[in-house]
Amino acid sequence: MKAGLGPHGFAVTDMILAYSGRKHLTDWQAEVNHAIKETGLSFNTDAVLAWSTKTSEVRLFELDNGTMSQARLAREVWDYERYAGHRVWEGARGTIGTTLPFWQRHRCTRSKAFPRLHVALAGEAEHLLDNRLKALADDVEGINVAVWVNNLPRLKRGDACYEIGVDDPDRRRARYPKPPGR
Repeated sequence: MKAGLGPHGFAVTDMILAYSGRKHLTDWQAEVNHAIKETGLSFNTDAVLAWSTKTSEVRLFELDNGTMSQARLAREVWDYERYAGHRVWEGARGTIGTTLPFWQRHRCTRSKAFPRLHVALAGEAEHLLDNRLKALADDVEGINVAVWVNNLPRLKRGDACYEIGVDDPDRRRARYPKPPGR
């Protein structure tokens, strides 16, 4: 069944099927909001697919139909690192306590690593999508979350994705300060 309404919903479903095939399509949610009230960060993931691995319980999927600017697309991808980098302090008042990644405490409680982000580019001629892919890779250079990207026509043909971001929690911790204790 195609999820959502209109062309974007159909394209998101096509993207998930192209990335994973039907074997991984056991459970998923569309338009999942990720928000951190304290920082004002709020964004939606086009789809979150249940896809258990040794380190993560889900995969994140974003589709760009060529309707947003290159800068906005890059900002959306960087939002995932800001989300992954936010930590919360936990512990009773007067104790040493500890900090935990917000996403691990509130969203993906069984995951050891931040989920991989899959980005598919669509809505334009394939050579223009290749230019957009290269520009996105340049715009997110140094990102500390796993980001895999390709254009939708290639994904449908079974072509491999390009890894433009690598999960590095140590570098992410250095980039985002610790939350204050109580």
